Amino acid sequence: MTTNPVDLHARYTTVRNRSRAIAAPLSAEDCAAQSMPDASPTKWHLAHTTWFFETFVLEPHEPGFAPFHPAFRVLFNSYYNGVGAKHPRPQRGLLTRPALSEVQDYRANVDARLARLLPAVLHDSAVCALIELGLQHEQQHQELMLTDIKHLLSCNPIFPAYGDATTLVGEPAITPATAPPGWVSLEGGLVDIGHGGTGFAFDNESPRHRCYLAPYALASRLVTCGEWLAFVQAGGYQQPAHWLAEGWDWRVAQGLEHPLYWHRPGGDGPWQVFTLAGLQPVQAAMPVLHLSYYEADAYARWAGARLPTEAEWEHAAQLAPSGGPGLEQLFGTAWQWTQSSYAAYPGFRAAEGAVGEYNGKFMVNQYVLRGSSCATPPGHARSTYRNFFPATARWQYSGLRLARDA
Repeated sequence: MTTNPVDLHARYTTVRNRSRAIAAPLSAEDCAAQSMPDASPTKWHLAHTTWFFETFVLEPHEPGFAPFHPAFRVLFNSYYNGVGAKHPRPQRGLLTRPALSEVQDYRANVDARLARLLPAVLHDSAVCALIELGLQHEQQHQELMLTDIKHLLSCNPIFPAYGDATTLVGEPAITPATAPPGWVSLEGGLVDIGHGGTGFAFDNESPRHRCYLAPYALASRLVTCGEWLAFVQAGGYQQPAHWLAEGWDWRVAQGLEHPLYWHRPGGDGPWQVFTLAGLQPVQAAMPVLHLSYYEADAYARWAGARLPTEAEWEHAAQLAPSGGPGLEQLFGTAWQWTQSSYAAYPGFRAAEGAVGEYNGKFMVNQYVLRGSSCATPPGHARSTYRNFFPATARWQYSGLRLARDA
């Protein structure tokens, strides 16, 4: 396989520049703070995505390789045990040094070295695939940067805005519901699921395999804030009958009565929601966001429905581009919870070496989300993409689409 060096370098530059653009509205103080153990500072994201290219591309292939800084191998390793020691994830916000300026120098250094290396490795399909994996990995972190920035700013009592509606990367692109909810029925049967064609896919999307689906129906669009408000007003957060036992215990322990980022000044005023543009009125037609699996499942039960399986969702999404079912908001709005536990497909095998740790070792105690969100980089989504988070995760742009048996 031979890849055009101009094309690959242009794509590399585009992806890397977008990370810098996401960080640009932030101060150095913004970039260093960590709001919770599940989130990471923007500075760490910028460094870790650079560490990936230095560790997995430059180190084995660059003549006379020398690390930019030996300590970075530990500081910016995320979870690759095969690489060596890691700085504890909950303590990433304590890394006041290196400074943001040094991390930016690190990025520039690695970018320049990789540009020099490209012509010598483009004939090697394995190296090109590794560079592509690094770019897809960085796009994942670009989405995490936005979700982590939002969570960080939401913890500030003055509710500062990341940017205005003309400069934001994410939320202004959300499309509101334009029609009442409807149902799209599908026959099911024996269907093929998983990546099996050309183009990039993560290892957890393969192998393609056949499964049986009973007839089912999906809601034509996502659940809206107005519909969720009805659930809140009906006492949905106070009625254990709608909740899984573990979800109810979690809700009680956390004292939750509404989605993440919702606020009601004075306790009886109009609902507001924190966005990347600051506090905004809750708009009834907009999709509800930042739900845990437990909340999504409870709402579905309250509504007399259920969450779709990931196979149902993918089957419907595969039909939609060919003029199939009238499903809105499949991509680019909110990640959609499914009832499917995150597990390996039949025949899955992790890759050799540290890169094989990318997805397989996380296949426990998590649920699959499908689609993509307003924070997902353009071109990064596809119908076979499998996102996954624990049932309690709320800070991602996660919503829900209802399903039911036909």
